[in-house]
Amino acid sequence: MELIDIRQVLTQILGFLLMVWILRRYAWGPLIGMLEARREKIAGEFKEADRLKAEAVELKARYDAELKTIEGHARQRITEAVAEGQRVAGEIRAQAQQDSVARLENAADEIMREREKAKEVLKEQVISLSLRTAEKILRQKLDDASQRKLAGEFIDEVGALR
Repeated sequence: MELIDIRQVLTQILGFLLMVWILRRYAWGPLIGMLEARREKIAGEFKEADRLKAEAVELKARYDAELKTIEGHARQRITEAVAEGQRVAGEIRAQAQQDSVARLENAADEIMREREKAKEVLKEQVISLSLRTAEKILRQKLDDASQRKLAGEFIDEVGALR
């Protein structure tokens, strides 16, 4: 059996402890610092992501509220425009009715004037015919047959004037 060399074991222990001390001092410290910094950075990014998400949700809620407000205003404006259109249509109808009544009255007045003119013209023609007939009767010595003939001519002339 071989004996364990205590010096070799102590050297290995001392070498191991020295290596642990060196690694701890120069490797693990910076490595753990880097890992801690990385962990803090990732945690900060998660916090920032959560903050941005909350901000996006709030912004979306605000936009939804504004959209509903805009839609309400749009509906109100459409309703007002329809009411205004109906009011204007009513005014146009009323004006058209007034215009048609005025035109009918003007047409009736014009018809009455034309009728009166026609009566005057007819009256003048009847007077003229009557005078001519009377003149013819007075110029001629009339017997019953002549008078009937003259009256028939007079009636024919009046009928032709109509």
